Amino acid sequence: MYICVCKGVTDTAIREAVHRGADRMRDLKGGLGVSGQCGICACHAKEVLEQALMQKNAASRHVA
Repeated sequence: MYICVCKGVTDTAIREAVHRGADRMRDLKGGLGVSGQCGICACHAKEVLEQALMQKNAASRHVA
């Protein structure tokens, strides 16, 4: 699903960015351009970021 229409960023792209190490909105803005134009997507991008971080942390706990 598209999260940032202005930059064409999907939820999958955000999850992949988190997998590669993004852990803040600043990382998403710098790497993907999320919320850099109109800003309407910021709250949805933050939700996806937080969900992806929780999943990443849960997965790392199961591996350790």
